[in-house]
Amino acid sequence: VQLVESGGGPVQPGESLTLSCDTSGFIFSRYDMSWFRQAPEKERGSVAAISNVAGKTWIADSVRGRFTISRDDEDKRVYLQMNRLKSEDTAVYYCNAVAGLTIGTPRVRPWFSSGGRGTQVTVSS
Repeated sequence: VQLVESGGGPVQPGESLTLSCDTSGFIFSRYDMSWFRQAPEKERGSVAAISNVAGKTWIADSVRGRFTISRDDEDKRVYLQMNRLKSEDTAVYYCNAVAGLTIGTPRVRPWFSSGGRGTQVTVSS
């Protein structure tokens, strides 16, 4: 399994970024996917998830209305569109598969142990 995140970088508050996650080594279309983030000295948490059926999405309260998750099963990619970024969005962002029943709960965890390196998002003026 390979998960390769990209698209991060330094931005100013209010700006936008789109993160991409290229995947391989598993049948992408069969898995629910999630974006996680981890800020310095904080635990990793899920900010958005998308199901493998009908593309149903879940967005964390902290980013709802600003972040959108989408997927392309043909290209085996999952995206995170981030608008109106805030300083508190600064973190390393990771993608991984998740167990569907855990989406939106404290039990959600990355499914594959061979997760990617993540992509750094830094929001600062």
